[in-house]
Amino acid sequence: MQRVHGTVVDIAGSGVMLCGESGSGKSDLALRLIDRGACLVSDDQVCLTPRGKGVYATAPKALRGFLEIRGLGVVSMPVTGGAYLRLIVHLTSALNVPRLPDVEIENILGAEIHSLKLNAFEQSTPIKIELALGNLSRIGGGGPGD
Repeated sequence: MQRVHGTVVDIAGSGVMLCGESGSGKSDLALRLIDRGACLVSDDQVCLTPRGKGVYATAPKALRGFLEIRGLGVVSMPVTGGAYLRLIVHLTSALNVPRLPDVEIENILGAEIHSLKLNAFEQSTPIKIELALGNLSRIGGGGPGD
């Protein structure tokens, strides 16, 4: 098991890990994805465990069911028990988001997971994440089930 800094949401059975510095918009983006139907797995800290051919993400017990929302504080939130990681989103400034990115694959605990760079605060970012998930099978890899 590996513990990492990040936030994970489950979108229709696919785990998406949001990574970035403090203030990069992880929890804000998670909140917008939840508003679109995603379910929180973990906020701030994530436990990653190799499972089968993939990596399973869960919340540390002390953080389970909580989301820190800047301006509101820590709020209770419905959660799922965990999700297989299918996509890693590195949050960056809008200027650092590639216009035509190459396919990026990261090796996490022996599993190949797609990754991309996005700006958390762009209005279209939740939709971009959903589109990326929908296209993983066309570009290969991405964890169990491919």
